[in-house]
Amino acid sequence: MTRVNTNVGSLIAQTRLNRTQNDLQTSLTRLSTGLRINSGKDDPAGLIASEALRSDIMSINKALSNTQRANQIIGTADSALGQVSSLLNDVRGLVTEAANSGALSDSEIAANQLQVDSSLEAINRIAQTTTFQGRKLLDGSLDFLTTAGTNFSKLSDLKINQANLGASGAVSVSVNVATAATKAEVSLTIPAATAAANATADVTLSHSIAQATGGTVAIGGGFTLVAQAGGDADGAEGNEVANIAITYGAGSASTSYDATTNTLSVSLTQSSGAATVSNLQSAINAGSDFTASGGTGGTTISATTGSISGLSGGRNAGSATIAVTADASGTAANGVTVTLSEDATITSGTAVASTVGGNIVVKVNGSVSYAAIATAINGLNGYSATTTASSGEQLYVDSLDTPPSAATLAGGVAATGGLAQNVVFSLSGKTGSETFNFKSGSSISNLADAINLVKDSTGVEANINGTSLELTSSEYGSSSFVNLEVISEGTGGTITSALSGASKTRDTGTDVVATINGLSAKGDGNTLSINTSTLSVSTDVEATFTGTAAFTITGGGAMFQLGPDVVSNQQARLGIMAVSTGKLGGVSGRLYQLGSGESLSLKNNAAGASRVIEETIEKVSSLRGRLGAFQRTTLDSNSISLSDTLSNLTDAESSIRDADFAKESAALTRAQILVQSGTSVLGIANQSAQSVLSLLRQ
Repeated sequence: MTRVNTNVGSLIAQTRLNRTQNDLQTSLTRLSTGLRINSGKDDPAGLIASEALRSDIMSINKALSNTQRANQIIGTADSALGQVSSLLNDVRGLVTEAANSGALSDSEIAANQLQVDSSLEAINRIAQTTTFQGRKLLDGSLDFLTTAGTNFSKLSDLKINQANLGASGAVSVSVNVATAATKAEVSLTIPAATAAANATADVTLSHSIAQATGGTVAIGGGFTLVAQAGGDADGAEGNEVANIAITYGAGSASTSYDATTNTLSVSLTQSSGAATVSNLQSAINAGSDFTASGGTGGTTISATTGSISGLSGGRNAGSATIAVTADASGTAANGVTVTLSEDATITSGTAVASTVGGNIVVKVNGSVSYAAIATAINGLNGYSATTTASSGEQLYVDSLDTPPSAATLAGGVAATGGLAQNVVFSLSGKTGSETFNFKSGSSISNLADAINLVKDSTGVEANINGTSLELTSSEYGSSSFVNLEVISEGTGGTITSALSGASKTRDTGTDVVATINGLSAKGDGNTLSINTSTLSVSTDVEATFTGTAAFTITGGGAMFQLGPDVVSNQQARLGIMAVSTGKLGGVSGRLYQLGSGESLSLKNNAAGASRVIEETIEKVSSLRGRLGAFQRTTLDSNSISLSDTLSNLTDAESSIRDADFAKESAALTRAQILVQSGTSVLGIANQSAQSVLSLLRQ
């Protein structure tokens, strides 16, 4: 059918040409943008998927940036800590050098102290000036904050390395100690040592007061005077009376004796010329110094002064104890007697000692001092004598004294207990080993003192519990041990016998057993630690403590966003403690105490300073190691993981959204050809209607 009003072929050609032009436009757009999806109509589902991937890629890029920033912060802190470590090593060298006080002068030690002070100042300066974009890293502001709970005082040296505080911003920590750490211990039974004793005896010499008697008074009639006990002329003083002075009519009758002038003064109630010898005797007898008797009582006294002659026999009281001791300890001298006898055949005024039948005999003649008697005994072979107590006159007078009873030596005891044989043994502990050499008879105290003298070099200390010598490690834990090995000892030796009866000759301590928040904690002596993805903490537990100790981490720490999603399991919160001299240290003290004038300065306590610096170096090294581990295992691995994820997501997003140029180039060529052919076909279709005109011409 031939129609003019409607050119169906033209319409079809137009439709096809429009479609081909749209295809051509699409290919041109994709080739010019490089994207397969340029609008939602290109691929609605692909657009949704690619936008989600683009969001993930953006977040991962930022997470990578965060990781790099965290790495830079940790690297800055580690660099500063490296300088602190270098300064601490310098201080350690100075401390070791200053301990050589026998070779260094005071000025050299003082110079070392100045260097130590400078190093401490430098450490404080590093702690305050190490910053990253204005944030201080080593002043403690990035450390965790805690609130004490039950038995928190039982915990010390608490270090919170990492903690996930979750949405609440706090986490409770409960430390449940089931079994306390123990020390290694080896116990030996050493018989109590009884010291040897020397036999002794006391020779007691004593005499009482003797009163002077005799004498003639040359004042008109002789009579005899006798010194009275208790008076001023008591004892030997009575021998010194030489003069008598009489005062007449002086009141009541009285007497007085002046030992300085050797004068006896007498006051009479009678007047001169009326007094008789009886009156004089009565006055003397009424006094307390002398007693008068004899002579012609009725004779009138013809003078007021006179002389007294012939008084003798007066003697002061005296005593002494001579301690006689056998020179050799033991029981051999028990029963030996010490006898004092008078012998006129020896030189007058001397004492001679000798041994007769094993007993001591001391002979004296005349007046002999107690000291001379002691000297004579002291000169004997095997014996010594000393005067242990003395008072008054120190003389033995054979005409007046009676030899004392014989004294018998007693109390000699032979040494018992202690080590039965000479012994050489080796004692080893955590910090070293020492060899000891003891002779037989050495007591348990001798052993304990020698072992404790070197406990710093062996790590083993000795305690005495009755007859038990308890050898214990200085520290707690499985790394501490006590090992005792006998190198040489005679048959029946005490140490060998004690070891054969002991339960063990080597013992090892045990570590604390506990849980932290229900997780089994690693025990090292009294130190507990756990390391999980949500909590990394270590603490020292008080020795012998069992039970529960708690605290709460309420904030603090450096929080790093390491994942693409802002959730707690894609974050890491790291604690960085302060490294100032007031914070660094350990159980032996703080670092600032090494400064001038402090208790652990080089002059005051170099050994204590050495222990503190060792603990400080260990703590700083541990912090550096922990930061390095965080960089290596957390940040570096996170960076690699995120980079891999980014590559995969980018590839996925590209496969969905990016244009395939080969395919699109082919589609463009096809569209170009179809547009050209469509245009030609449309021209033909438009010309086909003109064929109707040929019908009209006819």
